[in-house]
Amino acid sequence: MSTKRIAIAGLGEIGRTVARKLAQGLPGLTLAAIATRDRAKAKAWLDREGISCPLVSLDELPGHADLVVECAPAAILDQICRPMLTAGKQVMVLSASALLPRPDLVDLARAHGGQIIVPTGALIGFDAVSAAAEGTIHSVQMMTRKPPGGLAGAPYLVENGISMDGLASALCVFKGSARDAAAAFPANVNVVAALSLAGIGPDRTTIEIWADPAVTRNCHQIRVESDSASFTMSIENIPSENPKTGRITALSVIAALRKLTSALQVGT
Repeated sequence: MSTKRIAIAGLGEIGRTVARKLAQGLPGLTLAAIATRDRAKAKAWLDREGISCPLVSLDELPGHADLVVECAPAAILDQICRPMLTAGKQVMVLSASALLPRPDLVDLARAHGGQIIVPTGALIGFDAVSAAAEGTIHSVQMMTRKPPGGLAGAPYLVENGISMDGLASALCVFKGSARDAAAAFPANVNVVAALSLAGIGPDRTTIEIWADPAVTRNCHQIRVESDSASFTMSIENIPSENPKTGRITALSVIAALRKLTSALQVGT
């Protein structure tokens, strides 16, 4: 089996975790390049970790990698995806919210033989949702509860003058479709965007978002009604150093990468 070259775009909490794991060794995979805004900071971190890896620009990624893991701000998703997809390569997208208004990226992948992969991330049960979608799904409803700090600064809260400071009790800050939630909270609810892509789409998938000072974890509950099964899923994710991101998100990326070259694949 030939070695698959993996690059990382963005070296925040998730990017660093994935880079460490690739440097330690994943069968059939190699860390080939990193693209990040602050090269000096990235170089210092790589040196401290003892990781040897070239730092490149986004448009250089296709020459270094077969697959890029996107761990960057949603605003630069196009700059990461377009060069890779045009070259017929793969991009693993974590900023699923940014995919919803960009169906042209899927068209680009299809036209050039590229592929966009959205990992399970901070949720569970995508296998069940994807399987149910082969039949008829009647509804997908999600409720998210996060510590107020995990929602602070979201565009929707800023635009509507909703402050997370000193919140004493749970507050429902949003109720609507996955598409609207993705635009309102682009860095906070990639989970519901990914869920909608696995199931019945962003306009029929609904979500309630709660800021809850009583919780210390990012809590997600999902209910699916379909012609093949009715099921509920619940997960409480321990936040990483970035309160907007659960620790399990980076581990989900690593699991998805491992699956690319594994002799045994479990799950749909």
